[in-house]
Amino acid sequence: MNQAENRTPGNVPEQRTYKVEDIAVMLNIGRTSTYNLVKEGHFKTVRVGNAIRISKKSFDEWLDAQAF
Repeated sequence: MNQAENRTPGNVPEQRTYKVEDIAVMLNIGRTSTYNLVKEGHFKTVRVGNAIRISKKSFDEWLDAQAF
C-alpha cells in the first residue's frame, strides 16, 4: 500500500492505534476497566515502552461484534 494513500489532509498519517484513555472515553468506562479488557485479550495491542497502544482495526471489529 502506498504511504500517500494512508494520509489525511495536512500530511499527517492516519491514526492506526488508540490509547487506553481513548477506549475508556469511547466506551464511557474507567481506565481500570479498559486495562482489564486489554489484559483479557479482547484487542491486539502493542507496547511502546510502558505505553499500551490498541489496534484500531481489532478494537473496531470487537466493538462491532458486541450485541447491544
